[in-house]
This record gives sequence, C-alpha cells and structure tokens, in this order.
Amino acid sequence: MEKNKKNELELTKKVEGEKWEKALKKVFEKNNKKAKIDGFRPGKAPYDVYVKHYGVESLFLDAADIVVNDAYLECLEESKAIPVCEPSVEIKDINEKGIEFVFKIITKPELNIKKYKDLKIKKDKLEVTDEEINHEIEHLLEHYAELVIKNGKVENGDTVIIDYVGSVDGVEFEGGKAENYNLVIGSNTFIPGFEEQLIGMDKEETKDIKVTFPEDYHAENLKGKEAVFKVTVHEIKTKENRKLDEEFFEDLGMEGVNSEETLKESIKEHLETHKKKDIEDKFIEDLMSEISKNTEVDIPEKMVEEEITRLIKRAEENLKYQGISLDLYYQFTKTTEEDMKKQMEPEAFKNVMYRLILEEVMKLEKIEVTDKDVDEELKKMAEQYKTTEEEILKELGGKEMLKYDLEVRRTFDKLAELNEVK
Repeated sequence: MEKNKKNELELTKKVEGEKWEKALKKVFEKNNKKAKIDGFRPGKAPYDVYVKHYGVESLFLDAADIVVNDAYLECLEESKAIPVCEPSVEIKDINEKGIEFVFKIITKPELNIKKYKDLKIKKDKLEVTDEEINHEIEHLLEHYAELVIKNGKVENGDTVIIDYVGSVDGVEFEGGKAENYNLVIGSNTFIPGFEEQLIGMDKEETKDIKVTFPEDYHAENLKGKEAVFKVTVHEIKTKENRKLDEEFFEDLGMEGVNSEETLKESIKEHLETHKKKDIEDKFIEDLMSEISKNTEVDIPEKMVEEEITRLIKRAEENLKYQGISLDLYYQFTKTTEEDMKKQMEPEAFKNVMYRLILEEVMKLEKIEVTDKDVDEELKKMAEQYKTTEEEILKELGGKEMLKYDLEVRRTFDKLAELNEVK
C-alpha cells in the first residue's frame, strides 16, 4: 500500500470572548459542587475564590471539550472541506482569554476512472445438477441417521462410550479421567493417536493407549509429555442411515415436502437461491476489480487505517458470538494486534478503493435517492423483518445510512446494466 500524505488539510480555529467565558463558567459550576475550600460549602465558593484556590488552568481542558465540536463544524463550514476520516485535533494555544485549535483533516482524494462501461464482464451461468441435489439428500439422510447398538469391533465413524484414566510416568494428572464418555471415532476430539488406537476394540475390552501430548498443548505441565490412558469400551454404536420414507419426511418438517420428488424440488430451489447470490456477488467483485485496474487514485493512509480498525471491530464482534475475546484469539493463533492489522490491510485498501469508485460512479451517473424512496424502503424492511421502522433505523444508524445504502445498491445495478455481457 502506497503511503499518501496528500489530501491533508490543517484548519485553525480560535474560540474566545463570551463563548469561551461561558465554557469556563460552565466547568466552574460543575467542579465547584465538589470543591473543598475553607469557609465555603460545596458549590458556594465564588468564581474568583475558586480560581485563586485551584487555578484557572484547572478549567481549561473540560472547557475545551465543550467548545471543540462547534469549532470543528465552523471550520468545515468556512473551508467547505469534506472530511473522509475522523480529524485529529491539537490545542495550539490556551489561556483565560481563549483557545486555538488545529484540526488536521483528510479530504476525499480525486479519482480518475479511465473506464467503467462496456467492460464485458461475464456472469456465471446458474445451474443446479442432479449430482448436487443427490449430495444434499445424502447429507440430510446422514444428518438424520440414528445411532444403534453395534455387536462387533470399533470402526472409524462409530460412537463409543468409554471410561479412561490418563497418567504420566505412572501418576494420574488433573483432567485426565472420565466415565461413560461419548466419543465419535474420527472426530479428532482427543490427542492425536488416541482415537485411532480404539479401532478394533470389543465391548468391555480394556486397553492401555500410549500417546504424546503436542508441544503446543494448552496445559503447560503436559506439553510434549508421553502419557498412558487406560481405556475401557462399554458400548459401541453405529449410524444407521435413514430411508426416504414417510417417517423421514415427517421428521424433516419441511413445508410441502412429502415425497422424494418434492424433496428434490425443494433442494433445487434452495440451491438456486444460494447459487444466484454467489453468482451476483462474484459478478460484482469481478466488475469492481476490473474498474479498479482502470482507476488512478492516491488513497490517504488514514482512510485505510480507519477501515482496518472497522474490520478488526467486526472480527471482535464475530468472535464474541463464539464466546472468544480478541485477546484469547491472539493467544490461540499466536498472533498480535499488529499481525491482524497487517493481515487486514489488503482487504481494507480494497474496501476503500471500491467505496471511492462507487461514489464517483454515483456522481457521474447522477444516481439519486429521494426521501420518498427512503421512506418506502424503510416501510418495506419493517414489514419484511416484522419490526418497527424505529428499530430498523436504530440498527442501520439512521436515515442517512439507509439512503447511502440505497444509493450504493442502485449504483451496483447501474454498473451491472452498463457492463454485463448479455
């Protein structure tokens, strides 16, 4: 990624006079309620006494927080600058008479899209084969398979109920013992080599199984150690595949599915829906990739950094759903935040590039979304998800975000119209 120092703009703004005095007084009134000054109850000391006791400087930073947003908005209005990132702000000067801010902002870079029409991008053909349908049926039959008691030896894929006791150098270790434990052979749940050695055992057979703990095992005292597990197999179960009969269709509980024919029709429809989305996604990706090759732009480094932060935040939220914190993820994967940032950089750069291209095409093709369009889409979404319009807006972040989303969708539609090979 090329580092770009262009599009950086420094704006200065002074806040003084009555506006600054009001901010100082507001901070004073808040702080004075907790002030401990001899001869005065909290909140009753006059301004000049408070300042003499604590110093006027004690009010400066909180007062700066009060006026900084208005100062920034005034800067943008005066300069007509349109920032694309959060600004950085510094205090150049501050005293009892006023404050001077320096805002450093990044403005939108200029794009030169040499070509975005007639790129002749081919869209994959939508096709669902009998082989794919049959594969899905086999998957369903396996999923609904029943476990039945088996008279015979343990084989790969069987489920066994076992007792085991693990020891290292003849001494049992913590967490190495269980009774009536359910284990699927081939699931790789246990230490490498453990499950394979159960294959061939009979019901009620006891056997010593020797394994070596991996060097990266989570328990420090067991890393790389040789261990012996005394294992007894109490029960062996095997999967008995289902048949496409009335009982199976009832267990499926799929609306309108009561025969092999209707099941195939339902699966075909399901596969077509997913494949259609995949085809559309691939077409858009191919299209945007091709337009990127025909686009000249210097993307500011800070835009990419902000996108990396957003991607990491999204990854963190996804991990939370799995009950894993980001710090724990770093421990498991033996990586750091810097490693993740480096890993995310190409995707972040691409996302920013695509966003800039879309916004430029939006302008070139005069893509517009009216307030009426937004209201209609909002109503439609509320009905679709069976919720209120207020909840939809809360989830999306407001009407402006919904409007932007509609603009992007219409721009994609326009690009597809301009480029797809019929």
